[in-house]
Amino acid sequence: MTEHYDVIVAGGGSAGIGAALGARRAGARTLLIERASCLGGAATLRNVVTYCGLHTQDLRQVVFGVAEEMLAGLRKLGAVTEPRRFTAVTVVFDPESVKRVADELCDSAGVEMLLHSHLLSATRQDERVTAVRVADHSGVHEYTAAAFVDATGEGDLARHAGAEVRYGNEGRVLNGTLGVRFGGIPVDVPVTREAIGAAVRAAKEAGVTDLSGESGLIARMPVSGDVISYLADEGYDARDAADTSRAERSARRQAQEYLKVIRTLPGCADAYIVNTGPELGTRESRHLVGRAQLSEEEVLRPGPVSDAVAIGAWPVEDHPGPGLPAEWKFIGDPGYYGIPLDVLRSRNTPNLFAGGRTVDGDRRAGASVRVMGTAFATGQAAGAAAALTARDGDTDTTTVRAELDRQGARLPD
Repeated sequence: MTEHYDVIVAGGGSAGIGAALGARRAGARTLLIERASCLGGAATLRNVVTYCGLHTQDLRQVVFGVAEEMLAGLRKLGAVTEPRRFTAVTVVFDPESVKRVADELCDSAGVEMLLHSHLLSATRQDERVTAVRVADHSGVHEYTAAAFVDATGEGDLARHAGAEVRYGNEGRVLNGTLGVRFGGIPVDVPVTREAIGAAVRAAKEAGVTDLSGESGLIARMPVSGDVISYLADEGYDARDAADTSRAERSARRQAQEYLKVIRTLPGCADAYIVNTGPELGTRESRHLVGRAQLSEEEVLRPGPVSDAVAIGAWPVEDHPGPGLPAEWKFIGDPGYYGIPLDVLRSRNTPNLFAGGRTVDGDRRAGASVRVMGTAFATGQAAGAAAALTARDGDTDTTTVRAELDRQGARLPD
């Protein structure tokens, strides 16, 4: 079975949602392919319940468009907090509500969706992607399109399509962390990063071995009041099923040890694990090699953003290794930076774009641009650019910016 689309988006996380809506609202018939049973990506599949990169350090929102539509939908459900400053500024949300809002946004826009669908391969002809092959429980299906967006996180579409990719930066990748959600802790009981860190250090000194991080983010979730923690670090190759499987098992063992630590805190004796992950929160894998690479200098010392198609506002948050504290570098004035179109566009495959952590950034820039709030922005830009490329054979920054402004992205001059 073969069916033709203007744009095909692979991956249904924040970047994929942004890309599918960006393409569809630019007039493209759009197919969104996701291997899981729901949209949301890390937000719904990996217990990453913080949208980072939407706000500057002084709490100003600078990313709008699809990201703002997601926030508005969550606000109506009482399922998202106001922006909070931890080390940097983020909002905390309820993942079940993200599933609902994502479905409603895509359905109302007319995005066609295939969940439970695994990307197997892609066809390349005359330096362009022409088709993808997808497997579900009924067999293997082929879908063709004029333009494509890789929002898989692992760069799977780009690799299958023969586009230039690389794994990590400078021979390394950021480590991943298992999000662990704890229930049974009364809402009036304070649970702080400092208290947990001290308890973890005491447990390590007492000989407990299955503990890594001591200083990850700890937050209360809306709706449930559960405590979310990002402490169980692992280093692994996200491309390798065996290595990822090992890391998943190890992280789940860590989760049980962290539960024991939590129970030693005042008022937390009845704590229990609501869920883990269920997948590790991978921060870095393959990058699409773009026509340009976002640099650390461009992130930390922002220049004019008149040629940007997306905005980033999350600091450089480098995770150098399992159990090691994150290394932070903060963005200079005005507190956000621009992301050019060529960072999202494949260098050797003109009808292929990337969104989310797949985009091309160097080691430090990649440690900023990877987060989900920024992924909404890069995804929407990639989707709009793909739709315009499908229609006209190519596109440029001015045309993409005009389309994004029409879609409510509110890009600064």
